[in-house]
Amino acid sequence: MNSTTVRNLLVRGMLAGLVAGVLVWVVAYVFAEPLVDDAIAFEKMHEAHGHAEQALVSRALQSTVGLGTGVLVYGVAFGGIAALAYCFALGRIGRFGPRATALLLSGAGLLAVYVVPFLKYPANPPAVGDPDTLNQRTALFFLMVALSVLLAVGAVILGKRLAPRLGNWNATLAASAFLVLVVGLAYAFLPSFTNEVPEGFSASLLWRYRVATLGIQVTMWTAFGLVFGLMAERLLVPRKAAAVGASGTEPQATPVAH
Repeated sequence: MNSTTVRNLLVRGMLAGLVAGVLVWVVAYVFAEPLVDDAIAFEKMHEAHGHAEQALVSRALQSTVGLGTGVLVYGVAFGGIAALAYCFALGRIGRFGPRATALLLSGAGLLAVYVVPFLKYPANPPAVGDPDTLNQRTALFFLMVALSVLLAVGAVILGKRLAPRLGNWNATLAASAFLVLVVGLAYAFLPSFTNEVPEGFSASLLWRYRVATLGIQVTMWTAFGLVFGLMAERLLVPRKAAAVGASGTEPQATPVAH
């Protein structure tokens, strides 16, 4: 894949990340922000001596402009990084077209980057979690992300090497078993923080907040995979995209060399 194609894919990835960021902004504002408000209200009610710290930025500004700015900037950066990963993965993970590769990469990224670490260290709303362990919890979460990504890449490499001897199906099963086993060991040996929910905090609120944060990530990765996959296909297989637009059918075409 030449530098011009990589640059074009990078730009399209950033645009797709921007579109995904807009959708995430809507989802976060509708589903997550009301839960954050409830958690903050609980925190203020139970704060020591009743003295609540005054925020430098109002909550209304945080939940609108602040949220939107952060999500959109994150979306653009996310899209650029994912596009570079796509350039590396295209043609190396199997005989998949540009759009299918984008969707597979998004699904694998969602699992490795967020779902696996989330199951060990789920997101917490305000008022949940001991402030004294915040740095440790943050470091362990990112350690879990790094381990998950490295193990996922290792599982793919292992599956490709086992395929000639075991066949694709058995090699996939063996690589998946390896991944589950090692992730399970990481879950078992890394420390947990399960007793940091304050007394009286709503279990329903905690659950709904964690589901909302998971939904935000699913929205980000899914939207990016769909939008970027379409953009990448139109770039890498221009004759196919033009033919589909003209006739409504999908003729056979060979992607450009990379």
